[in-house]
Amino acid sequence: MSTAERDDGTTGRDGAVPPSRIALGCAGIGNLYRPVGDEAALAAVDAAWEAGVRAFDTAPHYGLGLSERRLGEALRTRSRQEYTVSTKVGRLLEPVPGGGDGDDLANGFAVPATHRRVWDFSAEGVRKSLAASLDRLGLDRVDTVLLHDPDDHAEQALREAYPALERLRAEGVVGSIGIGMNQSALPARFLRETDIDVVLLAGRYTLLDQDGLDELLPEAAARGRTVVVGGVFNSGLLTSPEAGATYDYAPAPDSLLDRARRLASVTEAHGVPLRAAALRFPFGHPAVDRVLSGARSAEEVRDTVELLRLPLPDALWDDLRARGLLAPGVPVPTASPAGKRP
Repeated sequence: MSTAERDDGTTGRDGAVPPSRIALGCAGIGNLYRPVGDEAALAAVDAAWEAGVRAFDTAPHYGLGLSERRLGEALRTRSRQEYTVSTKVGRLLEPVPGGGDGDDLANGFAVPATHRRVWDFSAEGVRKSLAASLDRLGLDRVDTVLLHDPDDHAEQALREAYPALERLRAEGVVGSIGIGMNQSALPARFLRETDIDVVLLAGRYTLLDQDGLDELLPEAAARGRTVVVGGVFNSGLLTSPEAGATYDYAPAPDSLLDRARRLASVTEAHGVPLRAAALRFPFGHPAVDRVLSGARSAEEVRDTVELLRLPLPDALWDDLRARGLLAPGVPVPTASPAGKRP
């Protein structure tokens, strides 16, 4: 979906954001870092649905297929016309002979290591990966397919995987195609050199890191392409900027920890939790269609929805700029005039 096709505004009165502008990231229900029971995983998806969330993002990588299986089960009784699902290609899951030993925590997931991931951005790999995903999801189609982290496979992804996705889109097997990464340079290249529809940009357009603003976001806006922003909390630092907090899945450097604390002091002076400001910040850019927010429980989903409803005064962003915590040219969400809430 291009930015021109959105059916609601960026923000409502006092900067509130409707839940329809959030996509549920499903790595958590794939046992990211710690186990999540089947009932808790189902409850998380149910809570998102009840709140009005209708976009769901998953991948084979998440729990060696567990996320896709759980998401498919949670959506099985829902009308297929009422929701969208995105999944990813680039990692094939191959069974480990004998069922494997130990767990998959080295890759971040608390699941048995029954399979191994094999990088494959060939055309055949794309089709094989998507077929396996559809089987796990219990669907005959997905709405969006993303090339997943082709950092070290850029040329193959461009020459082989992308044309395969383009054919699948032309055949109607998928609705839209794109790329999902934790960097902005390669997705910007894909915007320039291909006809992708969407970029999932993780961690590179946040209160702490606006790298995506240099090239990717202006390119997407100029071409009418959609950007979904993930990793808005920078893997935890913008959730709780305390000693031991992580940034990009590693211990946060002291300089970033100090900056996050200064951000928190400003937002809290305006009565706004840092998490709320971090979640809402990306909506200031016109190319951003949705923010991807992960959850592993119904409580976490409800917390996200509450953060969306909190009023954010324009003065908060002005104060961040005045203190040198946001550059003057960085766009921010602003409240719509009274009565114009989407």
